[in-house]
This record gives sequence, structure tokens and C-alpha cells, in this order.
Amino acid sequence: MIKRTLIALAIVSATAHANEGMWMPQQLPEIAAELKATGLELNPSDLTKLTEFPMGAIVSLGGCSASFVSPQGLVATNHHCVYNSIAHNSTPENDLLANGFLASTIHDELPAAPGSRIYVTKEVTQVTEQIIDSDTAQLDGKARLDAIEANQKRLVAECEADAGHRCRVAGYYGSLEYFLIKQLEIKDVRLVHAPAEGVGKFGGDTDNWMWPRHTGDYSFLRAYVTPEGESAEYHEDNVPYAPDFHLELASSPLNEGDFVMALGYPGSTNRHRLPSEVESTFEWSYPKTVENFTTQLAIIDSVTATNKDAELKYASRVAGLNNYLKNRQGMLDSYGEGEMLERKRAEHAALTDWVMSSESNREAYADDLEAIESLLAESQAQSRADYYLNNASPRLLGVARALYRLAEEQQKPDSDRDLGYQERDLPRFEAFLRGMERNFDVEVEKALDFHNLSAYANLPEAERNADFDQQMGISNNMSDADIRNLIDSWYANTTLLDLEARLELLKQSPAQMADTDDAFVRAAVGLYAFDREREAEREERGGKIQQAYASYMRAKIAYMNSQGEAVYPDANSTLRVTFGTVEGRGHGTYDGTAWTAFTTLRGITEKATGEGEFNAPANQLAAIAAKDYGDYYVESLDSVPVNFLATLDITGGNSGSAVLNSKGEFVGLAFDGTLDSIISDWDFNLDNTRSIQVDWRFMLWQMKHVDKADNLLKELGVE
Repeated sequence: MIKRTLIALAIVSATAHANEGMWMPQQLPEIAAELKATGLELNPSDLTKLTEFPMGAIVSLGGCSASFVSPQGLVATNHHCVYNSIAHNSTPENDLLANGFLASTIHDELPAAPGSRIYVTKEVTQVTEQIIDSDTAQLDGKARLDAIEANQKRLVAECEADAGHRCRVAGYYGSLEYFLIKQLEIKDVRLVHAPAEGVGKFGGDTDNWMWPRHTGDYSFLRAYVTPEGESAEYHEDNVPYAPDFHLELASSPLNEGDFVMALGYPGSTNRHRLPSEVESTFEWSYPKTVENFTTQLAIIDSVTATNKDAELKYASRVAGLNNYLKNRQGMLDSYGEGEMLERKRAEHAALTDWVMSSESNREAYADDLEAIESLLAESQAQSRADYYLNNASPRLLGVARALYRLAEEQQKPDSDRDLGYQERDLPRFEAFLRGMERNFDVEVEKALDFHNLSAYANLPEAERNADFDQQMGISNNMSDADIRNLIDSWYANTTLLDLEARLELLKQSPAQMADTDDAFVRAAVGLYAFDREREAEREERGGKIQQAYASYMRAKIAYMNSQGEAVYPDANSTLRVTFGTVEGRGHGTYDGTAWTAFTTLRGITEKATGEGEFNAPANQLAAIAAKDYGDYYVESLDSVPVNFLATLDITGGNSGSAVLNSKGEFVGLAFDGTLDSIISDWDFNLDNTRSIQVDWRFMLWQMKHVDKADNLLKELGVE
């Protein structure tokens, strides 16, 4: 049991807003009354036990959430979370993306994409006083960040002395508190089943973030370990992992109004951000992102239009770009139609008034409230100044920079190396380099490079970076032909396109890498001093921001508690619980009609066009037409439910989160939100916020009546 800390105190005597909050499991007893009132039948205190049921069944994929659903290490998650692994195993001759995949036996399961991992939580420990010890508390700027990092590395190294585990120190409330998280790192991950793209991605980008939805966004992986139960890379002798706990399928129907909770690893939210950060993000950063992603997608589409292999290589990237593009544009639309900035300013003004209302408050918080604004302004200005420079860096230059930085760091004792470049990180480097075999195409990258480099090269010389220009051969008044010739020369003089050459660079010293004719590696060596100088500047400012932000969050917690309000931390890719009910919406922003809580198979038939994003498989449509519903028919719907809405507070990273009923039974997978409510990452709105889940009954119906996945159904306990 985690001891009571400031995080727990942050919600003492406070009332949670109904259905709002991505709660740390250890906070749940403090909101037990709200959980019970919403319908939870389990004891909230039991949900704090991260290595027991049901939390012990919840895992991370390192970007998505998932859960064990059988004693044999079977893992359920979203189709889009394993999209890269499906694409990695696809070829023009055997297109698993289009056709789907089902392993008839465990011997037919395919290795997931290089670097795929399943993380199983084993221990969580509060370590704030060990990270911000008495000596560190006296420091500021880069010295403070360096001391924090040194303390983090020490704790992580001690934790990872237990072989096969991956540990991290996570900061909460603006790094006001820290927890050490220890997870078993399962390295042998295999693809078990994925429905056809016409199921798993039905509706594509047209339906993305929209309702009504009819997407079968689910797939299955399996975790493997050595016969002795230890974590290991792929080997034919490895065996399925036996988890301590797994989820059971629901024993009763799910209905509108029922309690549900999502257990997963939400990536990041920004509800505690200052008004200046809101303004900079929505009036500069997000518009630039939309512009950039729109252009990237157009370029990739143009180059891959007649190259099926390149199309498959970039399928996962395109899906990700489209998802983020629609997300950011949706946020911008909501921001433009609302008054979030004004409300954030008013809330911050109230906080400031509270800080200035007493001498003790002023002494504790006033200086840091002023400092944080100045520091954030500096950071935002630097980001804008570096925008075109950062975009101009080719992907292979980024690879070369990382490899040369690794070579330099490897000259130090492992404990002195910067985070991300220690021995523990080498498998990730190798997996990334291997993965390039199926996610990199020269012609696509050249086209992207030309667009980005042209925008940068056309800037006035005073707005460009002299170091970058010198190393990359940029000069004034370059024509399009000059830029294309320059890019061609880079790719004609690099070995980074060859897998073995890339892997060889992992072993080279800085001197060996400096003695090269490779265009990208040579540039990386030449830019190293500049890169470290810029990094030191960022860290000096970052250390001051960390200190001021922690003070700001301490003030905000105290102020909100004084108002009787609950304070949950922003999401940070750690395990969280969000709860609510299955619930439609009385109004639809886009068509003015009510949104029902469930969609059905009828919607698939109505949307199916036989091509593109709505290319439902013929055998699925035949089963629907025959009303072959089996045990999954719901009389009130006169069909099988496909997706359902709930008032769950989720965000990116929650994809694949297990959705449980009041008894802790599996009822579906969270996979999306609605377009007009995704701004809840910044500004939660209970009236609008809805999550979209794939219903467990649809998953089982599709597996039984369409894909004939009888072996998996038996494993799931379905007769």
C-alpha cells in the first residue's frame, strides 16, 4: 500500500466532479462515495492494489493500454495500437492490413514489430524525498535538473538490478511529487489476431472522432517469456506468459445507465496549464501542427500512390498523422467557438488573488507565480524561432545525431550517461534501426525533405542557423534544383539505408564516426557541439521552470482545496482510473439530433460502400444480412451492439484501455472520443465529453460468426 502523501491530501475533504478525473488508483478511497453513487460494486480500496485484481491485469504497450484476458498471456487492445505490427508483417503479396490475420495455433503467431513491448506493473513506490533531497532543493537551473536526473538514474539502476524489469520515475503535479514504477518488460510480443481493416478501421478518417461509430477497433497480442518465466527477446523456445491476473468477460448484459470504468495509461493532459500556455498552444503551436501534418500527408500520398510497398511502409505513420491532425483541428474549432482562454484567465486571476490575500501565501508562492510566466515566455519564443530549423532536419540526420550522441555517451561510466543513452536503452536503439526496414522509403523522405528544406532555405540568412547551414550545405538564394541536387547528394553518400551499416554504428566510437564520408553522420558530428550548447540552454531554463511549476501547483492544490474542489494530477502515461456511465447525449453538435448510447450492425450495412474507408468484408455483410446474431443479439436493439458511448474521461494513451462494469468484468475497449469534446484535454466539459468503446459483444460476434476464431473464443472461455 502506498503511504498517504500530498497527492492523497490533495483531495481530502474535497468533492469530485461527477465523471471527471483521471485518478491515480491510490486516490480512489478518497472518492469512494462518488464511485459507489455511480454504481461501483467493488470496494474502492481494492482498486489501489496495483499488483492484485483487477489492476494486475492492466498493462501498457508503451503508448497504448491493454489487458490480459486469459491465463495464457493473451492481451486485448485496439486494432490501431497494433497497426504498426500488422503493417510490419504485411507485403504486397500478403496484405494483412487489408485481409486481417488469425493464428490458428500459437505456433502460427507472428513476431510483432521490432521494439514492441508489454509492461506489467510489479511495484509503485513514493520517492519524492529521494528525488528532491535536501541538497537538490537548494539548487536551480541546470544544476537542479542534473541533480534530479542523477537521483532518478540511481533509483532506476537499483530497481533494474532485478533483471527483466523496466523502471521509471514519474513526476506528478508539475513534478511536485515523484513515484518509482517497476514493470516487468516483456520483450517477446506476438500478433495473434487482427480483423480485416474494413472492420478494425471501418470508417477510417471520415468517422474518426465522430458519432455514430461502427468500428471494430480491437486486436489480440500474446506475451511470451522463457520456459523459466523470464523476460527475453523472441525465441522459438519461449512460452506464453502466465499472468497473475486476467480479466473475465462480463456475465451480464451492458445497458444504458450502467457503471463503467476505464483502466489504462493516458498519455498527457493539460488541465493545470497557465493561461499563457493555453494562448500560445491554440494560437500558434496547434495551427502550425495542422499546417505541417496536412502537408506531410499530401506528400506521402502523392509519392506512395503508385508504390504499394511504400504505402504499406507508411501506413502506420499516415494513420497516426491523420489521427493527430483531426484531433488538433477539432481542438482548434472548439477553442474558436468557446471561451476557454477567458475562463482560464479568470481562474488564474482568482488563484493570484488568493496568493496575494495573506502574507504567508505571498511569501510561499508569489515570486514563483511571477517567475513561471517569464520563463514560459522565453521557452515559447525559442520554440517559434527554431520552428523551421527543427523541421528542416532530415529523418536520417536525426538518426545520425542520436547514434553519435550515443557514441559520445558510451565513453562515460553508465551511471554518468544522460537518460536515454544508457546500456538499458541499447535494445530500443537496435529495435528502432531494425524497424526502419519496413517504415522508411527514400523517395518519400526526399519529398518531405525538399518541402521542409525549401521553407527553411528561403528564410533570410539572419533567421537561419549558421552551424546547420555549414554542415548541411545550405547557402543563400538556392533554387529548387539546387535544393533537390543537395538532397540527392546526401542520400547518394550515406550508408544509413543499409541495416547492417546502421547496426554497425551502434558499436563505433566517436573517433570512428568522425572519420566517415557519410553525409548524415558527418553532419551529426559537426553539429554535436551546437546541439549540446542548445540543450544546456534548455536545461538551464527547464530547471528553473521545474522549480517554479512545482510551487505553482502547490499553490493551486491549496487554493482548490480551500474551495472544496478535488485535484487530480494531469495524465503522464501512468496507470489511471476514470469512471462514469454508459450514456448517450441529448444533443448532437453536428446534426442537432440526440446520440443514442449504442450503435448496431445495421449501421455497418448502411455505411458500407464496398470500397475505401467503408469497405466492410463481404463475409461480415453476409452474416449481418442473414441475421446470424447467435448469442449476441440484444432484443432492445434488435441487433448486435457495435460501439457504445460513456462519460469516461480519457485521452491519447487510453487507447486499448479495458472498460469494466461495476463488478470488474470486461465489457469493451476504449478507443476514441468525440470531436467536439477532445478539447477536454485542456478544459473538461461534462455535458459534451463522451468516450467511444467497442462493445465486447461485437468483438465476440465478429470472431465467432465472421472470422471463425474458435480457438481464441475457447481461450476466452466462450463455448
